[in-house]
Amino acid sequence: MFTHLEPLAKEHQLEHIAYGVNTDDDGDFRPGQRAAREFQVRGPLKEAGMGKKEIRAIARLLGMPVWDKPAMACFSSRIPYGSKVDVASLQMVYRAEKLLHELGFKQLRVRHHDKIARIEVERSEIPRLVEEEMSRTVTSGLRKIGYTYVTVDLLGYRTGSMNESFFKKKKQAEAQ
Repeated sequence: MFTHLEPLAKEHQLEHIAYGVNTDDDGDFRPGQRAAREFQVRGPLKEAGMGKKEIRAIARLLGMPVWDKPAMACFSSRIPYGSKVDVASLQMVYRAEKLLHELGFKQLRVRHHDKIARIEVERSEIPRLVEEEMSRTVTSGLRKIGYTYVTVDLLGYRTGSMNESFFKKKKQAEAQ
């Protein structure tokens, strides 16, 4: 992304490229932060010491209609490390999450494991997701998108769940 933005910034004589990193992103594995450092991209929200709570409060105060919009990380964060990130996979994730949003689920992720869709919704919404009619609708829709198997993550929605195995491997390596 920054590779494409850098020439645009120069063309428009912009001194800095900025992105939405904030203090809540600290402590998680975020490869984009390394790329931002390499391209000298600024993170004004983080530089101001702001996290999601403060950002939402200011957005609400300013009357922005998206102040309570659920977090939306890059779709590539739905694909496991070491797997190929391609347009087809990203489109599958997009279409799968769009379907679930249209069915009324608010905070969710569809983790893409090749032909397996691992659905994360808020724990309070898991009973509605696994109700017979809803589960048939979701399974049918996701199969039309290209998934063979549809699973529900019993731990529910959580940011950075794809990083859990990364941190586990890192701790094991440090222990050895």
